[in-house]
Amino acid sequence: MAASALAQEKVWVEKATYDKAECQYYEKLAKGIQQSTCAIFAGGSLANEVAKARQHIKQSLQCMDGVAAIANGSSQELLSRLVTVEKENQNLKNTVQELKTIIGKLESRVNALETPAPYLAICPAKPEAAPKSEAKPEADGDDDVDLFGSDDEEDDAEAARIREERLAAYAAKKAKKPAVIAKSNVILNVKAFDDETDLKKLEAEVRKIECPGLLWGASKLVPLVYGIYMLTISCVVEDDVSVDWLCETIQEIDDVQSCDIAAFNKI
Repeated sequence: MAASALAQEKVWVEKATYDKAECQYYEKLAKGIQQSTCAIFAGGSLANEVAKARQHIKQSLQCMDGVAAIANGSSQELLSRLVTVEKENQNLKNTVQELKTIIGKLESRVNALETPAPYLAICPAKPEAAPKSEAKPEADGDDDVDLFGSDDEEDDAEAARIREERLAAYAAKKAKKPAVIAKSNVILNVKAFDDETDLKKLEAEVRKIECPGLLWGASKLVPLVYGIYMLTISCVVEDDVSVDWLCETIQEIDDVQSCDIAAFNKI
């Protein structure tokens, strides 16, 4: 049975044929792979891929270098700008501090100039003097005249006549005495509206104000602030002249902003 079975199988009988066929199969397979590889290399697809990969890597590296250069340049520029801004900020701080100092000094000067100098207050109206009692004229050696002790009517009439005569002489003597006129020295500060006002012309307008008992004196220009000046002018006024009226009249001039009393002294 076994012999008959083996007799029917040809694999062992034709083994060499099978080996040759297997060898040829593998040879064909190897040739096919080699041809495929050569075709790939011949077509240049792999080389192209490799070239593309290298080009991509090169571009990536160049891009990174450019980014690094830009970042470095931007940082340098930013640092330079920061330094410049810090310097400008410091300069502005110094300028602001100087301006604060100057403004403080100017405010002190303005306050000192605007504060009126101490002056004597305008004297109130003098109270009316009480009527003086009739002054008794001194006796000029008339010791023998008894004005009150005589009972004689003639003596009384003579004494009354003598008294009336002496009183009339005393009144005439008092009337001949010139009346004392009280005067005051007044200093006025006249301020204009702006620094473009011609203070010389303004002074001329002020001096045009005239009235009995008013006499204008010296004047000068006093600096206030920022190149602005005010006119300081003196005058002598009698008590009949109202200083308030004088200030109001000066303020009615077109270019005058204000008129203040800087000093008021009795002469």
